[in-house]
Amino acid sequence: MAIPQNLFWERFLSPVVRFLIDEAGLERYALSIDWDKQSNGFQRADVIIPTYYSNHKFRGIEGGYLNPKVVVSYDPIIQYLLPPNENLVRQALIDAIKVKPRRILDLGCGTGSTTLMLKQAFPQAEVIGLDLSAYMLVKADIKATSAGLDIIWRHGNAEKTAFPNAAFDLVTASLLFREIPTTVSQTIVQECFRLLVAGGQVLILDINQKALRQLEWLNDAIEEPYLREYAAFNLDESMEQAGFATLPTQDVWWIHQITSGVKPLSKEDVTIHKQVRQYESKSTDNGDLEDLGSPVFGIKA
Repeated sequence: MAIPQNLFWERFLSPVVRFLIDEAGLERYALSIDWDKQSNGFQRADVIIPTYYSNHKFRGIEGGYLNPKVVVSYDPIIQYLLPPNENLVRQALIDAIKVKPRRILDLGCGTGSTTLMLKQAFPQAEVIGLDLSAYMLVKADIKATSAGLDIIWRHGNAEKTAFPNAAFDLVTASLLFREIPTTVSQTIVQECFRLLVAGGQVLILDINQKALRQLEWLNDAIEEPYLREYAAFNLDESMEQAGFATLPTQDVWWIHQITSGVKPLSKEDVTIHKQVRQYESKSTDNGDLEDLGSPVFGIKA
């Protein structure tokens, strides 16, 4: 019989994590910030919080990501929940990027761990991190400021971002899909397709679906209400239905996976792409390529 998720966390994982993190230090840090005041700078009145999000718990904490206590404990805890090493896992997403983007959108950015790495990898690109929790954006902004990185943080829903069509060359999502219903996942995939230029890439980093299907205990160890639904979800098929040309799913340390797709080029896009290549061979000033109106600027050969 499977152990209920809450019991598995409380009996086995929570004591280990509590031993590894400095709870007293986190409490002092939490009290040092006026979370409501700071979050007002990000809060958008037009953003409606869906019930699947407001009812979410993070390791048994009520309110989930709408609770500042979760924001403070998120980074210290998540580093132990992404074996073998959080930075290595997130770096795998960066390494899987096949474009040289001018504009990047990181959906469900949370405290900005992947978003910061995207900006470091592409310092000339405009990078935007979007999340439903304004509290998460407060923490993400603190991290970006400390790192000296210029990142735009946007309060919003990944299902309907309100950005214009074809606004980004790269859209990413890390550790998002396992936490949401699959109907929402499909909507987000479709939104990614709308947001990308032709030739643009989407990258989704999350827990390995094959591993979840094969190892039942993982579904209990990772306390997420939609985890079994996510495990049964065919993410590649979802991408294809949205119109993406999918790239092979990449296993990351077996327990994680990266799913990727490219928005196909039209015949007109291919013609423009050839013009760009001809221009590149004659000039070293790539900044002028925008004048050609190429939606596939910077794509690697």
